[in-house]
This record gives sequence, structure tokens and C-alpha cells, in this order.
Amino acid sequence: MSVAHQIVDVLVSGVIAGFSAFVLSAAAPRFAVTIGVILASMYYFSRNPWGSQDGDALNRRIDDLYERYLPF
Repeated sequence: MSVAHQIVDVLVSGVIAGFSAFVLSAAAPRFAVTIGVILASMYYFSRNPWGSQDGDALNRRIDDLYERYLPF
């Protein structure tokens, strides 16, 4: 995995954390950031954030998408 792929993974994780914290801040303001960080960590560390049975295929599709748009 290249550095560019890792940077994009970090950016996607940041978007997941920020969006989920923003959405959850209305319902659970004290736990919104914690839940956002947990969801972002689930994506970043597993890249199979929702536990699908075909996690390897999902990760391959994400890598193929990165290869298409990140030339390095």
C-alpha cells in the first residue's frame, strides 16, 4: 500500500468521524465525538467497517478505486 493510499484512508476516516460526530451531536452530544472516532477507527483499521462477509472483495474494490484515481 502506497503512502497516497494511506493518506486517502486517513482523510476518509476523518470525514467519517466528522460527519458522524456532527449528525450524532443532536442526539447524544456527550458521546458524539467518541462514537465518531470509533466508526473512523473501524474503517481505518479494518477497511471493512460494516462487517460484510466479503470483506476481502470490498477491500480489493477500494484498492482498485485508489489505483484508478491515484497514479502513484
